[in-house]
Amino acid sequence: MGSAAERLSAALADRYRIERPLGAGGMATVYLAADLKHDRKVAIKVLKPELAAVLGAERFVQEIKTTAALCHPHILPLFDSGEADGFLYYVMPYIEGETIRDRLNRENQLGVDEAVRITCEIADALDYAHRHGVIHRDIKPENLLLHDGRAMVMDFGIALAVSAAAGGRMTETGLSLGTPHYMSPEQATADRDITARSDIYSLASVCYEMLAGDPPHTASSAQAIIMKIVTEQAPPVTSRRKTVPPHVADALATALEKLPADRFATAAEFVAALRGTGGVTRATAHRSRMTTAKPGRERLLLAALALAIVVAGFGWLREASGPAPSRQQVTLWNHQLPDPLTPGARLIATQAAIAPDGSSIVYVDSTPRGYVLMLKRREAVEAEPIAGTEGGVSPFFSPDGAWIGFLTVDRKVRKVPVSGDGVITLGSDVNPDWKVGAWSDDGHIYYTAGGSLVARLDANDANQPPLAMIPDVSGSVIGMSALPGSHGVLVSACPGNCAVSSALYVLDTRSDSLTLLVSGATGGWYAPTGHLLYTGRDGGLFAMTFDLSSLETTSSAVPVIGDVAAASLALSASGDALYSLNTDGLGGSELVWSDRAGRVTPFDSTWRDRFEYPALSPDGRTLAVSIRGETTDLWLRRANGGRQKLIASGSANWRPSWTADGDTIYFVSVGTRGDANDVVIRKVRADLSAEPELVFRGPYGIWEAEISPDGAWMVYRSDREGSVSDIWYRALSGDTTLRPLVVDKSSSATISLSPDGRWLAYFTDDVGNGRDDVYIAPFPEGTPRQLVSRGQGTEPRWSRDGRELYFKSATHMMAVSVGAGPQLDVGDPRELFPLDGYRNARNRQQYDVAPDGRFLMIRDPRREGAAPVVYAQGFLAELREVMR
Repeated sequence: MGSAAERLSAALADRYRIERPLGAGGMATVYLAADLKHDRKVAIKVLKPELAAVLGAERFVQEIKTTAALCHPHILPLFDSGEADGFLYYVMPYIEGETIRDRLNRENQLGVDEAVRITCEIADALDYAHRHGVIHRDIKPENLLLHDGRAMVMDFGIALAVSAAAGGRMTETGLSLGTPHYMSPEQATADRDITARSDIYSLASVCYEMLAGDPPHTASSAQAIIMKIVTEQAPPVTSRRKTVPPHVADALATALEKLPADRFATAAEFVAALRGTGGVTRATAHRSRMTTAKPGRERLLLAALALAIVVAGFGWLREASGPAPSRQQVTLWNHQLPDPLTPGARLIATQAAIAPDGSSIVYVDSTPRGYVLMLKRREAVEAEPIAGTEGGVSPFFSPDGAWIGFLTVDRKVRKVPVSGDGVITLGSDVNPDWKVGAWSDDGHIYYTAGGSLVARLDANDANQPPLAMIPDVSGSVIGMSALPGSHGVLVSACPGNCAVSSALYVLDTRSDSLTLLVSGATGGWYAPTGHLLYTGRDGGLFAMTFDLSSLETTSSAVPVIGDVAAASLALSASGDALYSLNTDGLGGSELVWSDRAGRVTPFDSTWRDRFEYPALSPDGRTLAVSIRGETTDLWLRRANGGRQKLIASGSANWRPSWTADGDTIYFVSVGTRGDANDVVIRKVRADLSAEPELVFRGPYGIWEAEISPDGAWMVYRSDREGSVSDIWYRALSGDTTLRPLVVDKSSSATISLSPDGRWLAYFTDDVGNGRDDVYIAPFPEGTPRQLVSRGQGTEPRWSRDGRELYFKSATHMMAVSVGAGPQLDVGDPRELFPLDGYRNARNRQQYDVAPDGRFLMIRDPRREGAAPVVYAQGFLAELREVMR
C-alpha cells in the first residue's frame, strides 16, 4: 500500500483492518476493509485530500448524519463516518455485485422489462428519501449497484453533505457535483434550488441509457453536453429503440422535460407511469389531442403529412433555402475492414465530398486491394467504384460538379469526370503524409505538396507544372476548402505537432499570404449563408459571420452542433452536409486487457477518457498514459488504483516510455517557450519525487522517444522536414552527436526497441505501394533491415522476453516469432485476435504488452466499425436559425 493507505490503516486500526483498494472516483478512494467489532466486510470511502482540506471534519460529519438515518431495501446503508488523521471517510456494507455502469460497459443495452424494473426500484428508493427531505443530487450509473438482480443506490446524500459542508467554497475543491450526461437542466445552470424533480430527471437519463445504449444528450465535451441539456429536447427513446412501449417512452419524455414543473411531482408518479398504471403523461396527452382533432382539421393534417412525404421524395433536389432540416444516419464505408486511411482516418473533411448540387457523394473506401473512390448517386441504391481511381484519397468536386479531383497514395494529383470516362494526371509532388486538396472557381487546384507547402496548378492543363508554391504554412496542412468567387482558400494546419495545437487560416490568393482566423480549429468551411464554419480540437461545430471581400470574421463564435467530430464536415452549396458523430463524447474510451485469443477483461471499469500511448512499467504494475483534451496530459495509474497527473513545464505531455529498471519515465513535451515548434524530450522519476528534467531539444519537431535497456542510447522519431531521416539516435553521455538511423524515401512511425536493445522495429510506407509495412533493423547500425509484416502492418511492440514482435494488420493483431540468437530469424506472421472496436491511429502507439503476455488495449465500447456518419438535409436553414 502507498503511504496514504498506510496512514489510514494505522488511524483506523482499532475499528477496521484495511485490506486492499477497490477503486477510485471523482470524490473518493474506496478500500475493502474488515469491521473488527462486527466481523464483516465493509467498504470505506475516503474523500480526496484536496476535498477534505476544504470541507473540514466537523461540518461534514454533521451533514452526513442526515443520510445515515435512511433505511430502505434499495438504499445502501451508511454504517459509520468520521475523521481520522486528517482523512474524512464513511463506511458502507461491502456487497459483491456490479454497478449499472459495469453492466452497460459489458452489454451496452438492457432488456426493456429489466431496465424498467431497475428504474422502478431506484425510483422507490428516491421517493422514500425525498419524503424524508434528502435529495441524492448525483444519480448516475456509477452510483447504482446491482446485487442479486436487485438495484441499490449508493452514496445517498453524500453529494448533498459535501456541498453543504463546503458552503460557498465549493469551487475550491475542484469538484463538480453531478455528472454532465445525467445532470438536470437546473443543476447544469447551477440553480441553488435543487428539488426532488432533479433526481427524477437524472434517473430518467439513466433509464434512457439502459434502453437506448446512450444517454439522452451526448457531445464531445462537458460544456457541449451541458449546452444540449439546457437548450435541446431529448430525442424520443423510440427513435433509438423501437421496441420500447409507448407508455414507457411517454414516461421518460415527461421526466426529461426542461422545466422542473413539467416533470413528475414525485418519483412515485414516475414509477406509476413506467408501469402503465399512472395518469396521463404530457406526451400521451399531446397524442390524445392529435388523435381527437376535428375531422376537418384531421384531413388538413393528413394532407399536410402527405405533401411532406411527396416533398421528401425529391431528396437532394431541394434548394438550399427550401427544405426543413432533417438528419439521417448513413453508411459509407465497408465496415468489414478497419480503416487504414492515413492520416485523418475516416475524417469526412478529407475522405468524402458532396456534389455542389447535392446530387451525389464521393468517398474513399478500403478494399482488399487498396483504396478506391466510390460514387453514391442520388437515384442509386448502392455506391459504385470509379474506374481508374485505385489508390485515390481525399476527393473534392470541381465548382461545376462535372469533375472529381483527388490525390493518390503514390503522390499524384488527378481528376476524373463524374461520368467516369477516364482519369487525367495533373501533378506528382503531393505531400507523402497529409494529402488534402480544393478546387477553386477560377480553375485552380490547391493541394499539399512536399514539406509544408501549398501548391497551385491549373486544373484545365495537364501539361502545366504547378503555378505557385506557397511556403508560408509551418507544420502540417490537414485541410483545405476553397472560398467562392476565387477569393481565397481556407487552410487548416498544425503549426508544429498536431497533438499540441492546430489553427484555421485563410490564404489570400491575390497576395499568396496567410492570415490566422481561429486558433484551436481543426477544419474550416464557408457556408453560402455568409458564415465561416469550423470544428474545435475536441469536436463541436461553430460559426461566425465572415466578410468575403476582406477575408475577415465579423462576429464572435456561436455553437451550431455539439456532437460533430473534429475536422469531419463536408458541405455542399445546395445546403446539405455530412459529418461524423463524436464518439469521444459517449463516456470516453476505456482500457481493457485482451489475451491472445481476444478474451477481454476490464483494466479499470471506473476510468474512461480519451486515452493514447499506454505504456506499462517493466513489472506491469503501473501504467503511464496520455489523455487528450484541450491539451494532452500524462497520467500515472498505480497498482492500488490511485491516479496521478504528471505536471511538467509546458502545455502538453505525451508518449511515455519506461527505463528498464522502472525508475524513470521519458516523455515528449512542449518546451518552456510554449511554442508548438519547441517540442522536447523530458524525463521524470516514476515516484514523482522530483521535478521533470529536460533531456533533449532537437533540430526538428519530436514525436516519440525510447531509451535503450542499458540506458546508454536514446532513439527518437522526429518531423522529416529538412532532414534525411525521421528516426535518429544519440548517446545519453559522452559523445552525444545526433545520428540518422533510418533513411527512407518516405515517413516512418511507431518505433520500438527490443528488450535486449539489439533491434529496432518500426513501420514505413517508403516502397511507394501505398501500404504500410513493419521492419526490423539492427540497432544502432540501422541496416540491413528485414521485412516483417508481409502485408499491411503498423504499431510494432515487442514481447517482454523479446521472442515475439506484435503489430496490427488491417484487421487483426499479429504475432511474429523472432529468434534469440545473434542473427535475426523472423517467422511467419500469425493472426491473434480481431481489432474490431480497438483504437487504430497508425502513427501513435495505441496498445502495450504486459509481462504476462496480455495486451492492454484502448477501445470505445459504444463504437463498432466506423464512427456514425450523419447526412443533414437543409442544413443551411438550420444554420440561419441558429445564427439569428
